[in-house]
Amino acid sequence: MATVEEARRAAAIIRDAGGRVVGRTRFQKMAFILEAGGLGSGFPFIYKHYGPYSEELSGASRTAAILGLLNETESPASWGGTFSTFEVNAPPDPNIPESRRRIAQETVSADAIELELAATALYLFLARKGTSDAWSETARRKPEKSANGRLDRARALYDRIRQIPTPTPLPQLG
Repeated sequence: MATVEEARRAAAIIRDAGGRVVGRTRFQKMAFILEAGGLGSGFPFIYKHYGPYSEELSGASRTAAILGLLNETESPASWGGTFSTFEVNAPPDPNIPESRRRIAQETVSADAIELELAATALYLFLARKGTSDAWSETARRKPEKSANGRLDRARALYDRIRQIPTPTPLPQLG
């Protein structure tokens, strides 16, 4: 089980996104992009089927729910599985960087698949130290999700996020 401090850090991500995040995948990708920009909560990420993933963040959100720091509601999804809605009823923290709030809010309102593609491309770029075309590799790994203009919209989303000043500048992916 995650520590109370880790649970507080997980809940703070939801708080900084406006208090509500729909989807576990969205939550993971939001946290990863914040981490990559030097605005994260210290959760480590690895690559999984849906892109960057942190088991520690997942455990911290479960602990946060147990402690009453956030509410997680599971609902049936149209594809037969379930999705989670995370909610935190806490006032904004005036001490967090405005760039953290802006990135969290940009990602919380983004299309979930486009956010997944953008976060995946960023992860692949960082993991390979910029030595390959992250967008092409993302399209190769996720051909169905990259179709119908989604990859182009994911690039545009990433470019909007990248324009937000961060302590660790987000790289140009191509």
